[in-house]
Amino acid sequence: MPEVVGTFSHVIGFDDAPFARDQRGDVVVVGAAFAGRRLEGVLMTRVRRDGTDATRSLQQAVRSSRFAAHASLVLLQGIAFAGFNVVDIHALHAALGLPVLVVARRRPDLARIKKALLEAVPGGKRKWRLIEKAGAMEPAAGVWIQRAGLGLAAAERVVVRLAVNGRIPEPLRTAHLIATALGGGHSRQRV
Repeated sequence: MPEVVGTFSHVIGFDDAPFARDQRGDVVVVGAAFAGRRLEGVLMTRVRRDGTDATRSLQQAVRSSRFAAHASLVLLQGIAFAGFNVVDIHALHAALGLPVLVVARRRPDLARIKKALLEAVPGGKRKWRLIEKAGAMEPAAGVWIQRAGLGLAAAERVVVRLAVNGRIPEPLRTAHLIATALGGGHSRQRV
């Protein structure tokens, strides 16, 4: 699918709720839908802890929402939700016809992630291939990113334009605050 060019005026950012280390089952994932820098609404879905349904769940959450018609970009707080439920960002991009931008505050320790996936996580080889398929994380505007369907310059513009309170884009910061409140009774500032 070709790169989408635009201002990305309607963005949905997703983050997962915290969960106990021994928790099994589903974990809440929150989406914050923004029009420019204004919160328009909230989406919620669930994904299986260390499962394989994150891509499908995010796709369904966006498609079934009232924000689908205007959405122009999907932001993810990391490439995996609920532990190691890895999102196939290229499949999500193709299914929704929207660019997907993964944002992380710090560069992940890929050697440690690979070791954990291959030694301790069911389906770890497949999940590691999805991480490799997503491409190397790149530094951009003070954060680390992976992207599908948009170029590096466009991704940097998105981060700069939407990072109102720090380096993390506001849709992700807001999704994080809501998700942590749902998972722990109150929000935590640090994204």
